[in-house]
Amino acid sequence: MSILLATRPDAPVDVFRWGRAFPGCPEQASVVRRFVAILLHGCPIVDDVLLAVDELVVNALRHTRSGQAGGTFAVGVRRGYAEVAVMVTDQGCATEPAPTDADELAESGRGLRTVSLLATSWGWHGNAGGRTVTAVFPTELTGVVRLSGFSPEHE
Repeated sequence: MSILLATRPDAPVDVFRWGRAFPGCPEQASVVRRFVAILLHGCPIVDDVLLAVDELVVNALRHTRSGQAGGTFAVGVRRGYAEVAVMVTDQGCATEPAPTDADELAESGRGLRTVSLLATSWGWHGNAGGRTVTAVFPTELTGVVRLSGFSPEHE
């Protein structure tokens, strides 16, 4: 279980990227939540991000080959000054990710609808062989003016 910190050489210094692969079993959902919570410690929107990444992981396990015997999935986190993005990459399936209108009494079926309500934006790319679903969240407080040379950690 290694954690990979990967940033592009031309990325701004205030952007951090992490990624990790997980076995495709339901118990890993709580491990993913701890992983993301540690990376986003102190972030004002951590609860929304944790709920969204949990929904994305559950979808990967329920609806793709990642949840079958021997399956895997990966989680990526990008934390920048103004936004946080979480990505879940699965092993694909025949259907495309899309929000649905679950019946009022249904016990499931609201995952992507929840993500779309929490995140500023979300989307996916890939094909039946593997997909990545990404959700983006703002971290900037609206109406706050930041002075050049000051970062949130120094306020």
